[in-house]
Amino acid sequence: MGILVNITVGFHVWIEDPSIAWIDAQVSEVNGQEVQLQTSDGRTVVANLSKTHPKVGDSPDGRVDDMTELSYFHEPGVLHYLATKYQLNEIYTYTGSILIAINPFQKFPDLYDGRMKAKYKGGFDRL
Repeated sequence: MGILVNITVGFHVWIEDPSIAWIDAQVSEVNGQEVQLQTSDGRTVVANLSKTHPKVGDSPDGRVDDMTELSYFHEPGVLHYLATKYQLNEIYTYTGSILIAINPFQKFPDLYDGRMKAKYKGGFDRL
């Protein structure tokens, strides 16, 4: 179920997409519990409000130190954030006291250098 917020025309949301899991969309019409959306790939879809997740305030640049700092901690927001970090070749990120590592499927020369080790050493100590 989506997070309860006042969704109005122009609001940006995430909506499930069968081919890519989640896609961002903008609300073009609200009719009770149904919303008409324009997806970022140009489609028009109708969905129930409970199936949408707010996108406003997400950190698209991959620059929060801990995913718990994201405006909305829901599945599409987390997956989008991890994909953004992956595209930046930043394969580590925290979620509270948990360090998440994404397999880069490539070699990084600085993956285990001193700077990287210092950044993530003692992760529990930073809390």
